[in-house]
Amino acid sequence: MFIELDLQSDTPIYAQLIDQLIGGIASGELKPGDPLPSVRSLAEDLGINLHTVNKSYNLLKQEGYLQVHRKKGVIVQPDGMPGITDDFLEKLRHQMRSLAAAAAIRGMSEEEFAQESRAVYRTAIKNRGGEQQ
Repeated sequence: MFIELDLQSDTPIYAQLIDQLIGGIASGELKPGDPLPSVRSLAEDLGINLHTVNKSYNLLKQEGYLQVHRKKGVIVQPDGMPGITDDFLEKLRHQMRSLAAAAAIRGMSEEEFAQESRAVYRTAIKNRGGEQQ
């Protein structure tokens, strides 16, 4: 999986890394049990601070996307991805409310917003053969 960071973006680097790793899992590029580079190795490859990678890995571990083993290193969760929880739904709704408000301000209709949302979802899972979680 190729990771591309925008060092000039307003989005923090750790958040960009999280988004790309979750995107890789969703698309099927990263499969359950796949190993990820060590914190130090990924930081060196990307030219970023190792604490940034460590923060991303730890947050993904807390959310259930990754496992960290002393011997195996960091791997994509082999025991199934986290399910839909109330916390996840609240986070999703919060992010969607913000996007929906911005879309409405710019003149986008509800149907246009729904169409864009469906297109983004389909793109995110395109390599999974339409599998939905």
